[in-house]
Formats: sequence, C-alpha cells, structure tokens
Amino acid sequence: MAADLQTMRLADALQRIKQTELALVRSEEMVAENLAMCSRIRSARRRVMKPGGRLATIDPTSPKEFAQ
Repeated sequence: MAADLQTMRLADALQRIKQTELALVRSEEMVAENLAMCSRIRSARRRVMKPGGRLATIDPTSPKEFAQ
C-alpha cells in the first residue's frame, strides 16, 4: 500500500511537471507574439508620424507651432 501511494504521488508530480512545462512553452510563445506585435505597432506608428511631420513643414500657411 505504501508503494502504491508513493507511485501515485510520483505520477502526480510528473503530471504537474509536464503541465508546468507546457504552460512555460505557451508563455514563451505569447511573449514572442507580444514582442512581434509591439514591433509592428512601433513601425506603423513611425510610418504614420513621418508624413504628418513633413506635411506640416511643407504647408507655409500652417501656424508656426505645428511646423517642425
């Protein structure tokens, strides 16, 4: 009986280890996806901001505070 209890505890511990490893892999994938998304957002933000800055400096009728 003690051996069976020990075997059950060992099996339970191994199952928890595997679940934890899977959770770690999923977490790493999510971090990688978030980093990629942040990079895409930053790139898009740069693309959006650059033309607006140039248009403000090209338009001579725009107020001075908007010109860069």
